[in-house]
Amino acid sequence: MHPLNALLPVLASLGMLLSTPAFAAAAATVEAVQSPAWRDRGGVTVPLAAGMELKSGDVLRTGAGARAYLMLAEGSRVKLGEGARFSFHTRSLQPERSFRGALDILAGAFRFTTGKLKKTLPREVAIRVGTATIGIRGTDLWGKTDRDGELVALIEGRIEITRAGQATELAQPMTYYDAPTGKAAEVKALDPETFVKLTRQTEILPGDGAARAKGKWRVSAGLAASEDAALELYDQVREAGFAARIRPSEVEGGGWRYEVRLGGFSSAAEAEAAAARLKAATGIKPVVGR
Repeated sequence: MHPLNALLPVLASLGMLLSTPAFAAAAATVEAVQSPAWRDRGGVTVPLAAGMELKSGDVLRTGAGARAYLMLAEGSRVKLGEGARFSFHTRSLQPERSFRGALDILAGAFRFTTGKLKKTLPREVAIRVGTATIGIRGTDLWGKTDRDGELVALIEGRIEITRAGQATELAQPMTYYDAPTGKAAEVKALDPETFVKLTRQTEILPGDGAARAKGKWRVSAGLAASEDAALELYDQVREAGFAARIRPSEVEGGGWRYEVRLGGFSSAAEAEAAAARLKAATGIKPVVGR
């Protein structure tokens, strides 16, 4: 048996042990990824993958045309748009029961939505969007920060925004806080057309090519006859922000073959869309399968 193949069951068991906290749930989990996207932790960068558990202090980044959905342990969902940089910080020992912490939107667009069934859970969440800080009370909001300033839209609930020492409360749904760089902030009405344009920046729609933890379809980036060739392709795909894996298989008559693949797609259409994104990013010509 090839040494790499012999190690696979051991590595799989070890991975399960390491990914399962002994005393508490993960502070957050990646629900869906429309690559390319990455997670930075302790000076190490890896592609963001559906099902990945996140820790306080992790920094997430999305590339061009990318999206990512994160589920906080207490039931709130965070959606990230393209070109986003996001981190979160919490010291909660049982974040699934009581969450205290801060979400930092360093760049790009996001949407934060409290779980409808868990609105009564104790939570103290501050969301920092560029130069503005948002205090929330069980709500649904959308925001963005870039060189032009900050914009925060209230969809449901109420929020308090603090910027340059001045506090502004938004209690009327479908209003937004517009704070251009170097100018005074204003509260304005959010019309339906603008709302649709904003939310599209953070939504994953059918056919966008997102991966989820239970998807059965896959994208093969290529086959290699040697470990070195497989690792070279693997590194190329992962550096581009796609969560590839290597799958070895025994070849009839002796020898081994190595497939570099992406998984987690719910349909052939989703896999085809992801394959097109991978090709555009790397020049590789992937193949869709199940």
